[in-house]
Amino acid sequence: MNTWISVEEARSAVTSGTGQGVRIAVLDSGIEASHPGLEELRLVDDLAFVSDGTTLHVRPGGGTDVNGHGTAIAGIIHALAPKAKIGSFRVLRMGLFDLTSKRDIIQRAAFEALDRGYQILNCSFGCKGEKEFIMEFKDWVDEAYLKGAHVISACSNTDFAEREWPAYFPTVVTVDKMNLDQVDRFFYRPGSLVEFVAKGQYADLLWLGGKRKDGFGTSFAAPVATALLARLISVYPGLSSLAAKELLRMIAEPWPRARKGQRESPRRSVSREKA
Repeated sequence: MNTWISVEEARSAVTSGTGQGVRIAVLDSGIEASHPGLEELRLVDDLAFVSDGTTLHVRPGGGTDVNGHGTAIAGIIHALAPKAKIGSFRVLRMGLFDLTSKRDIIQRAAFEALDRGYQILNCSFGCKGEKEFIMEFKDWVDEAYLKGAHVISACSNTDFAEREWPAYFPTVVTVDKMNLDQVDRFFYRPGSLVEFVAKGQYADLLWLGGKRKDGFGTSFAAPVATALLARLISVYPGLSSLAAKELLRMIAEPWPRARKGQRESPRRSVSREKA
């Protein structure tokens, strides 16, 4: 962008934008393409990244979700940014209460999405890990930055101050959860690498078998930010990750400070997606 966008212009774009022309990669458990709630959505790509222990294979996803989690993420994005194009990159394995993935699978899928020109990568998962694991996330997060793509991540469900990856890289837009009535309302909370807070509690998440269910977690807050960012860059394409993040900070509602003498303590969630 050659000219800076004002706060008023950014706020108007986030309000009126539809996601037109924006490609979003959902790195998750797959997307049930036949779900009635996604009736008007046609996946741009549908890939499954699978390891047999020695070799990593990329296979057709078949319009399936091995858990339901990815379908829920896609449903939130599609509802808020209905014109955005969505691709499914299956990296999380099966397990109702134990969504897991290997870091090399996530890395391969992220690079594939970037090579295919996706502007936003939605990552509703996290890895606590040790220091030696960090570079396996940093490599593709840095590549996204260099290519002008945006990475949106969930944070820890139990404590937003707990370091997880890719959430704790400064170029990533990382989102915590709270219970809100309005799905497109979000807050900026300074003083942490987890700077944004959005709606994370739902009574009607899209799920397997054309069904819906309730859920609460940072996983479901991250796609809110993904959709709002898609609205913004659909009106102002070419925004760098840092410029877009700064605009989101400026138009978000200020985080209400805890009362004097009280410590903010996040609610716990029943599950967490692990890398």
